[in-house]
Amino acid sequence: MIRVEGITAFVAIVESGSVSEAARRLRLSKSVVSERLAELEKSLGGVLLHRTTRKLTLTEDGAAFLKRATRIVQEIEEATAEMAVRRGTLSGPLRIAAPVTFGRMHLGPALYPFLAAHPEIQLVLDIDDRRVDVSSQGYDAVVRHGPIVDSRLVVWKLSRSRRLLVASPDYLSRNGVPKTLADLDGHKGIFYTNRGVADWRFQTPDGAIVVRSSQAVGMNNGDMIRDAAAAGLGIALLPAFIAGPAIKAGQLQEIDVGYRPEAEFIYMAHPEGRNPSAKLRAVADHLRKTFGDPPYWDPAG
Repeated sequence: MIRVEGITAFVAIVESGSVSEAARRLRLSKSVVSERLAELEKSLGGVLLHRTTRKLTLTEDGAAFLKRATRIVQEIEEATAEMAVRRGTLSGPLRIAAPVTFGRMHLGPALYPFLAAHPEIQLVLDIDDRRVDVSSQGYDAVVRHGPIVDSRLVVWKLSRSRRLLVASPDYLSRNGVPKTLADLDGHKGIFYTNRGVADWRFQTPDGAIVVRSSQAVGMNNGDMIRDAAAAGLGIALLPAFIAGPAIKAGQLQEIDVGYRPEAEFIYMAHPEGRNPSAKLRAVADHLRKTFGDPPYWDPAG
């Protein structure tokens, strides 16, 4: 008899690229995942995957079975979600990746009351500023600030996100306040290394213009960029959700160079080809309402 657990294990192994990653995604031990795959292959009477010490590859039988197996898993997930909606409950595992600063400052606080209202949801929230491969690493969704260009993902907008050009009052008193885009050439910039020096994009009547100042320091975390700017090391381009409190506290000062930085958004993205679960849709709807339009962290937006 073919068991659903074996089909689920097979699909998870293929999508994540390894038994260990599939085990992490399914929250099972590696031995259990391997046993379920072996049971499935025995029931089907064929080998689905070639296994070596370095990688797994689909056999001809495995490739033929994968499409239908994926559809079966999706149908089960959708049926489970529909039942949860009928019962008025949301339940089951949910794994989301998000950037560190936004996760700590806004995403976590927004999710806590939602989780309290739906205690059957088992959320794993991984916060990391590195880009993750949503599908292969077993995430249901990723929350990101800024553009998502992966064609394998379906993208939902959660909120607008205005970015601000800022520096400390001390830095500006020592180096002068830039009044135009051209003035920025003579200043030191603090850049987000995950985007690089081309991150400083400003919207003009003639389209977007990229400004490249000389780099004072590069960092891959928004909190540290804010702190470096507050320490007087240079000018930074930061989301309002990071810079806002420091501006109110007088640690940073917003700089007006005649043009606004290019508009951005907070996004949630999930793998293409998978119908998002009812709980993921509910999370997205809750976050949109909580963040607001304009978002609560940027009353000037």
